[in-house]
Amino acid sequence: MLLITTVGRKSGQPRTTPLLYMPNGDGFVVVGSNGGRDQPPAWVLNLTANPGVKLLVGRRRTDAVAHILSEEERATVWPRLLDHYPSWGNYQELTNRAIRVVSLEPTTSSG
Repeated sequence: MLLITTVGRKSGQPRTTPLLYMPNGDGFVVVGSNGGRDQPPAWVLNLTANPGVKLLVGRRRTDAVAHILSEEERATVWPRLLDHYPSWGNYQELTNRAIRVVSLEPTTSSG
């Protein structure tokens, strides 16, 4: 699990959410499944307003930039995500929306 802190798109306040992640080089990939609900999770919506985030992964704290993957990018990484955590596929089956996949690229690191 990692903790992602986004800035609320309406409130401007920090919002921290625990997420399952998949390592990806020096960065991470997270999935906005929202348990298969039809609406995306608030943290994904916050990223559209401000892609700068703070992460805590184990003892590692880092600032990062979030990138919501395009359909083509998502298609490339989706099989690896399903190998990592098959339930993401189950969540996709529960909704008509394409579940967003987000790459988190660290910009700083400490700890």
